[in-house]
Amino acid sequence: MLGLSALFLLLNLLFAFGYLSVAGVAGARPGSLADHFFFSVQTMGTIGYGVMHPLSAAAEALVTAEVIVGVSLVALASGILFAKFSVPRARMQFAEWATLAPFDGVPTLMFRLGNERASQIIEATVRVVMVRTERTAEGVTYYRLRDLKLERDHSPAISRSWNLLHRIDDSSPLHGATPETFARDQVELMVTVVGIDETSAQSLHARHTYLDEQVRWGARHADMVSELPDGSLQLDMREFHRVVPTAPTSTFPYPR
Repeated sequence: MLGLSALFLLLNLLFAFGYLSVAGVAGARPGSLADHFFFSVQTMGTIGYGVMHPLSAAAEALVTAEVIVGVSLVALASGILFAKFSVPRARMQFAEWATLAPFDGVPTLMFRLGNERASQIIEATVRVVMVRTERTAEGVTYYRLRDLKLERDHSPAISRSWNLLHRIDDSSPLHGATPETFARDQVELMVTVVGIDETSAQSLHARHTYLDEQVRWGARHADMVSELPDGSLQLDMREFHRVVPTAPTSTFPYPR
């Protein structure tokens, strides 16, 4: 909006110098830039109070050109505002930390994402891509992207939160990784989510990147669901970012 306002004032200033140069505006004080500027504002805004009006053919030509510019500016501003407010925001929340700990006896990389919208996100699909430096057999070092397979990469609906799991087995690109290799290889983990807003039926997308220092080894995300004395379940969103340490094992000696 500030950019459009500045463009509006600048165009009126340019036309004011044009009216001032042809001196064809009745009711404007001779040599007054302010009068010609306000006449330009009235012309571009199609106000026309009647106190000032064009007299010469040159002034009429400038008025015609300014009306065309004014209509184009209104169309441009309308398009920008419509595009800005018609596209829904994903409003997806990603946990502050990715965690890595045993899950059912297997080291598992875990992420947590949440939906901040009042409506659900339906047909949600998520991908996790690891980016790290690798050296080829020819000795060339470059950034390589590798997909990380998830236990479940599709959800019919996201209402609140969703935990993503990648099991680090023999087939995983992270097999044998350590905190030291994460730092050495400059590992980045990119999480992308796409889905459909159930209210507007428009596509949504969100992305978040975790650096190697944002991966907590030997920790898991805190439980957000607890059982009340009456047997009902309670969802505590305050636990969304909190992580809790896990016990080290012989095959997974973290946290150290």
